[in-house]
Amino acid sequence: MRVSLVVVGVLGLITVGAGTWAWTVSAGHIEVAGESADGANAARAPVAIVLGAAVHADGLPSPWLAHRLDIAADLYTSGRTEAILVSGDNRRVGYDEPTVMRNYLISKGIPSQAIALDYAGFDTYDTCVRARRIFGIERALLVTQDFHEPRAVAICRSVGLSVDGVGDSRARHDRISWAVSWTRERPATIKAVIDVVSRRDPTLGHRETSVAEAINWTREHRR
Repeated sequence: MRVSLVVVGVLGLITVGAGTWAWTVSAGHIEVAGESADGANAARAPVAIVLGAAVHADGLPSPWLAHRLDIAADLYTSGRTEAILVSGDNRRVGYDEPTVMRNYLISKGIPSQAIALDYAGFDTYDTCVRARRIFGIERALLVTQDFHEPRAVAICRSVGLSVDGVGDSRARHDRISWAVSWTRERPATIKAVIDVVSRRDPTLGHRETSVAEAINWTREHRR
């Protein structure tokens, strides 16, 4: 019994410590967008990074991913960003998050030339490290759900990427799913601390110029 209590206590301390790290590092760098980023007075940055999530077999994004992409589209059309990097999973045959994300953005009126794709954003840490080391991004807006923002922003800022988060709050309307996802953030934040401290190397590969090209294209066509 005593051993069990000690284990529970230690796990509790680790969880609280990891959560404190995420909230401390991300403090002052998170906006909640709600229905549109226009109402959030979001900071400006050359790039908006959209973190991947589930996509359906019919080629459509899941509702939560669609909400993220809607915010990114608003950020671009309102002039707050000049390019959009969609980062997601493409490890399985027939499953391609970045391509689905790009197609959705194009359907919302975003020029294809303004969109860059990261096919190896297997988790938040991978996306943040690759954005900095592969795509050469220094400053960005990070788009995901609001419950995910503290961890996501903390990871990116801890690996040298200056980001402000723009979080979607519409997930709160589905209380059960939101509660489950919020709960999952606790162990995920512990993993994030381990990744940051260990400096785990994600899948890297060659340097990409697609983000720089997207920014240049937008600057030329917004004149």
